[in-house]
Amino acid sequence: MLPTIAWRGRYVIMIDQRKLPGQEVYVRCRTYIQAAQAIEKMVIRGAPAIGIAAAYGVVLGAMSLRGETGRSMARDFEKVFRRLERTRPTARSLFWALERMRAVYERTREAGLRAIRAALLEEARTIEREDAETNRSIGRHGQALLRDGWTVLTHCNAGALATAEYGTALGIVRAAVAEGKSIRVLADETRPFLQGARLTVWELDRDDIPAVLITDGMAGWMMRRGEVDAVVVGADRIARNGDTANKIGTYSLAVLAKENGIPFYVAAPVSTVDPAVADGGGIPIEERGPEEVREIGGRLVTLPYVEVRNPAFDVTPAALITAIVTERGVCRPPYEKSLRP
Repeated sequence: MLPTIAWRGRYVIMIDQRKLPGQEVYVRCRTYIQAAQAIEKMVIRGAPAIGIAAAYGVVLGAMSLRGETGRSMARDFEKVFRRLERTRPTARSLFWALERMRAVYERTREAGLRAIRAALLEEARTIEREDAETNRSIGRHGQALLRDGWTVLTHCNAGALATAEYGTALGIVRAAVAEGKSIRVLADETRPFLQGARLTVWELDRDDIPAVLITDGMAGWMMRRGEVDAVVVGADRIARNGDTANKIGTYSLAVLAKENGIPFYVAAPVSTVDPAVADGGGIPIEERGPEEVREIGGRLVTLPYVEVRNPAFDVTPAALITAIVTERGVCRPPYEKSLRP
């Protein structure tokens, strides 16, 4: 796989996921504002990748300072953190990564700007490295849930493009295939941004894993016909009780899976769990612009003035989730206990 995000000395590069699969183009971010805009505009997306991008955004912010000290430096750093925090409200990994970067800044703020920059860069690299290791661990634990010959339904893209590498939900599929299991994937197109059609299918094709693209509305009928053995999705934030926020349409799949007696698995790192949120009602849901629904690929597909709702995520109640796979293992209900640190 091409790298999702990479540090290049004095700037960070991100593969422009808006252009895939037609073009493989990289965007260079030289300032923290450019990094923030890349997150907002979905140049980079997927909760773990967003966290990594935000961490490198802090590094870019530190590089923009020139010898400031004391209150002036503290004020400028706060501006950097606040700008990055505003980018995507639902993804817990964003705030988790920024909390780690803030802790490093607070610990080194008296050591001088050069030391601060070095420490922040090391922490961002550590976050990236740890994510890759975490994803492979999720894959190892999760692959045991899939049987040889199964067809797995996925939603959105929780693969290498959503992470440092390997992926969470697709990491489980990759690990199962690496174990010699024959796995076929049904990929939901995932309206309105088509991450399943554009990104998941592209990743699976590069890995020679059989993939069949379906529209979101076909999933229930495929389940009813016995063509789905398991559903595996990612997560952007998980409440203490196991309620899970993921790309809009996930809740519908969980209801359909329950009705049809199909296991519904969530794959996500422990950092996605938000201990401050008791249940799904406390998870902030991002509402994005109407053009994502009115248009496909920049082409208008409806009336230009029609009112639009575009929540980017929904919340799946814990009662509909068979298991949550983290790097620590397979967590089962009650999630208040199994997800506890």
